[in-house]
Amino acid sequence: MRLLIRQTRQNHGAAAFGVDSGWTKLPVVLPMVQRLRLRRLLPSRLHRLMLPDLVWQKGKQMTTADIDAKLVMALRTATGLGFGDCRKALLETGADLGKAEALLRERLKGKMDTRSDRAAGEGCIAIVTDGAKAAILEVRSETDFTAKNDEFRALAKELAAKSLAAAAGAISMSAEMTAAIDRLRAKTGENISFARGSRLDGGSFGSYTHHDGKVGVLLQFEGEMPAEISTGVCQHIAAAVPTPMAVDQHGLPADIVEAKRAEAIKEAAESGKPAQIAEKMAEGKVRKFFEETTLLGQKFVKDDKKSVREILPKGVVIKAFVRMRVGG
Repeated sequence: MRLLIRQTRQNHGAAAFGVDSGWTKLPVVLPMVQRLRLRRLLPSRLHRLMLPDLVWQKGKQMTTADIDAKLVMALRTATGLGFGDCRKALLETGADLGKAEALLRERLKGKMDTRSDRAAGEGCIAIVTDGAKAAILEVRSETDFTAKNDEFRALAKELAAKSLAAAAGAISMSAEMTAAIDRLRAKTGENISFARGSRLDGGSFGSYTHHDGKVGVLLQFEGEMPAEISTGVCQHIAAAVPTPMAVDQHGLPADIVEAKRAEAIKEAAESGKPAQIAEKMAEGKVRKFFEETTLLGQKFVKDDKKSVREILPKGVVIKAFVRMRVGG
C-alpha cells in the first residue's frame, strides 16, 4: 500500500501517516523498518521527531495515545499487566475492553498454572467478623516482599469477607475468590494461593493478628466480655507455649488423653509407691497435662498468677478458638 505523508501547520512539523486503502478505527502500527525508510524521506529537521502511530477517523486524525490511553490504563488496572501487553490485546480486539481482558486472562492461564508448582512459604493471616459471623484464613505468597504488600493484605481481607457467605466450617474456594487471586497472581508474577480457612457462626467474637500478619487468632464466646479481655485471651493463644490444644479437657482428643493417662499410671506403678499413692500420682500427672494443654487451664501470659479461666468475666463461656500461623 502507498503511504501518504501529510504535514499540517497545526502540528508544527510533526509527520502524520495514514494508509490510502481507507479509514480505520484501529491504530496503524508501522514496523521499525518502515519507520526508518520514512525518516530518510523526511526533511533533515524532522529526523529527530517521533513518528506516531495514528488512529484515523473520517475527517479527523488522532494519535493512539489520545484514543487508547484511558483504555490501556483501565486494562492495566483490571489485569495488573504491562502497557505493551494491554495495548496489544486492545489492538487485537478492536479496543473492546471486556474482550481484551478475557483474551489476556486466557493467555495467562497457562503461565499462572505453571506457577502453582513453585513454593509459596510466605503469606499472611486475615480475619473478618460481621455480627454473628466470622472467618479466618491463610493466603500464601512466594516472597516476604509480596506478603507485606498492602494489595496482598487487602486481597486476604477480601477473601475472608467473601467467605462469610459460605457455611460454617472449613472454607472452600469459590469461583469469585479464585478470580481475585488470579488477578493478583498476574500482577505480581508470584504463586499466590489460598492455604486454608475456617468459618464460625454464633455468639460474639474476639480476634488478634500479629503485627507481621503471620499469626492470627479468632475467639468465639458467649456472654459479655470487654474487648480488652477478649483481645488479651487471643494474644495468649497466639503466644502460649505449648499452644493450647482445646478450650478445656473435654475438647482434647480422646486417644491423646488415654495415652497420657496410661503413661502416668505406668510411671506411678514403677515408682514403688503403695497403690493408693500411685493412683493419686497418676491423677496429678493427668491433671497437670490438662492445665498445660487447655486454654482455660493455662496460666495467663499477662498474669501468670491466674489461669485464663480466672481472668474471664462471670457468665462468659468460650465456645471455640482458631489459631493460624503462616506455613504451620
